[in-house]
Amino acid sequence: MASAGSSHAALMDEVYRGQRHIYDLTRKYYLFGRDTLIAGLDARPGMRVLEVACGTGRNLAKVGKAWPGVRLFGLDISAEMLKSARAALGAEARLGEDDACAFDPQALLGEPAFERIVLSYSLSMIPDWEGALDHAAGQLADAGELHVVDFGDLQGLPGPFQALLRAWLARFHVEPRTALPAVAARIAHARGLRLESRRGPLGYYQLHVLSA
Repeated sequence: MASAGSSHAALMDEVYRGQRHIYDLTRKYYLFGRDTLIAGLDARPGMRVLEVACGTGRNLAKVGKAWPGVRLFGLDISAEMLKSARAALGAEARLGEDDACAFDPQALLGEPAFERIVLSYSLSMIPDWEGALDHAAGQLADAGELHVVDFGDLQGLPGPFQALLRAWLARFHVEPRTALPAVAARIAHARGLRLESRRGPLGYYQLHVLSA
């Protein structure tokens, strides 16, 4: 019997086998808050920056430009998406294929921990998203920070548009995680981390930073 991780990997490969070629072009119109997250990383040269579920590598490329001298790492469960990431990043980042909920950073990427970890519009696609968030928090280096951006509660949007957006997202197996603020607070408390949260305009997106 296939594991939950392998089943999700197969699903993501099916979804993105063709979509990966137009992913960045189309997603820029509705994945808001990503550049705000990158601008707030405050990363210094030599810092290890990991994106969990890095997709096409779009964010890692922008991190490298915004914060010169950082060391880039990424992982994704989809081999198809990693094809695009490797083509885009080349030798600029070390990438690996694994499950966000269970990856071993040392075995996969050659590092035991990271000063900055990013989860960008990925929790809304991960079945065990709470486990993925907690696992990422466990990979922080001393004084490290976990930065999260994802869909918010959408409550500021007009009802019809909200319904259309949710239906569109469901086509790609995306579900806004309205419980994310509470879950982030619980994980931060359990791990002794500080939490800063921000609600984007109209509740379209949410930003969270868990700091060691």
